[in-house]
Amino acid sequence: MDSLTNISRMLSGNNIYVPNYQRAYSWDTEFDPNKTARQVNTFLIDLQDYIKSNSSSRYYFGHFLFEEKSETCFGIIDGQQRLTTITIFIAALFSRLKELRILTDEEDFAYKSMIKVGQVYHFSTVDYDNQLFKDYIINQIKTDHNGLDTKSKQRIVDAFDFFVNKFSQMEEPQIVSLLDAVMNASCTTHIVKNEAEAIQMFIFQNNRGKKPSNLEIIKAQFLYNVHLYGGAEDEKTDLIDEIKNRFEEIYKSISKIEHKIDEDNVLTYTLRVFFNSLWESNAIQRVNTELESDTRIDFIRNFTRKLAACFEQVTSFFHSEKEQITYHSLILSGNYGLLFPFVIKALLYGVSDNDMLRLTNSLESIFVRHRVIGTRADLTSRLNDVFQKFDGNIEPIIIRIDWMKKQDGWWGYWNDNELERTLQGWIRHDLAKILLWKYENYLIQAEGKFGYSPVRYDAIKNPHLEHIAPQTENPESGYDEYDDEFKNQYIDCLGNYLLLSAHHNISIGNIPFEKKRETYTQLRQQQEVRDMTETEHYWDKNKIATRKEKILKFLLETL
Repeated sequence: MDSLTNISRMLSGNNIYVPNYQRAYSWDTEFDPNKTARQVNTFLIDLQDYIKSNSSSRYYFGHFLFEEKSETCFGIIDGQQRLTTITIFIAALFSRLKELRILTDEEDFAYKSMIKVGQVYHFSTVDYDNQLFKDYIINQIKTDHNGLDTKSKQRIVDAFDFFVNKFSQMEEPQIVSLLDAVMNASCTTHIVKNEAEAIQMFIFQNNRGKKPSNLEIIKAQFLYNVHLYGGAEDEKTDLIDEIKNRFEEIYKSISKIEHKIDEDNVLTYTLRVFFNSLWESNAIQRVNTELESDTRIDFIRNFTRKLAACFEQVTSFFHSEKEQITYHSLILSGNYGLLFPFVIKALLYGVSDNDMLRLTNSLESIFVRHRVIGTRADLTSRLNDVFQKFDGNIEPIIIRIDWMKKQDGWWGYWNDNELERTLQGWIRHDLAKILLWKYENYLIQAEGKFGYSPVRYDAIKNPHLEHIAPQTENPESGYDEYDDEFKNQYIDCLGNYLLLSAHHNISIGNIPFEKKRETYTQLRQQQEVRDMTETEHYWDKNKIATRKEKILKFLLETL
């Protein structure tokens, strides 16, 4: 493989694969919520801009770093996201071209050089995604989206579908120009036989796309340090294999949970569990300090084991088959940095289901209070000592939190009086929705009817916060007089807030209460408002105050 080459020559006659201890496919399509182009979309835009520029120089696909396994077999150490996308892109291009006409001999040769000849595939991704990659991208014998059990599989499918959709809108000249640009695009490669050198180059090399996460950097640092300081060759080999195997499992876990929690956050939580302190925050700095000591190899071995165990526990936390309304509530309460180390410790110690529910309820109460009250008081210093002593016995944690909720003076930031005071008036809408979701489950459980189960927050499609009496000063009929008292004390309070779906909220708008009331048929709290106005279809101060007191009573008893 030449150092200055093109994609066709780089792939031709070779088997390039993504080692299982490397990250699976992580590029996204289209745009993120901030309207920033994702990596796959940027890939296409860049190539189209190059074609429009009529540049005389070849398009450059970047630098690729490989570890040589044999004369024709190479593990890709850096550039796997780009090469995966290039392969998906080329497969989609040829698929469209075959729809338009029969391939020329040159095009058929290019396909066989870059994608597949007979049953020989020139590129393969990580093992646990590779069959899907072959079936959906290369052979295109799978057309449904079933069985996409990892986020990386979903991204592979999304990238191919994205390109297929874009190419379906193009005619032959555009497709051919894209193919020519890809076939003639240049790239540079560096091949090493020494894995330590490859890893060191990965640590310092930057390229376009997603920057390496802290987790990836630490993995590379671990492998590099083992190569340098791992002792006898057989011991070194065993530890390297162990690290790779554990990171393979870690990346499998990440593919299942990355849409719920960031991998570098889990790394930080592991740091806090491993060093038994909620104050740990900078993973790279802390790990680098440990790697400077004479005990670096023991640290690498022990921390990697703990890291894999923590990822396994976090994955089980998000994928338990048990009903986890309390867990889900805990997630919504926020402050992952303090919350998850407790949860991970509890899972590692194997606490009982009942104790886990008690612990999560207790933690939820203090974190929700902290968010609702909005105090700047420091929770870390108040909880760190009980975290450090936590050995599976949850009682000291619960006792501390109950004590914090009853204290006045210096420790009185989270007490009942502060909570009640904060709940009297306007509440941030994101918090109000969580509180009303909890109230919804309280109403369900209070009914005690057979067949009704607590509802998860994400079961409510795009939950919105409705003002029963609209915020407008000139509402339709059926509401109390909009005097200063009503506007200042009743419009923005829990008694006038209602949880409903986004579609429901948009559909009703500022309409008479009589008509609005008719739509309140979905959640228990909507039925509660109907029941309160059964004899008089009118929403006034007294009804708002009555409902507010009921919600307040529930929250003060629960949080």
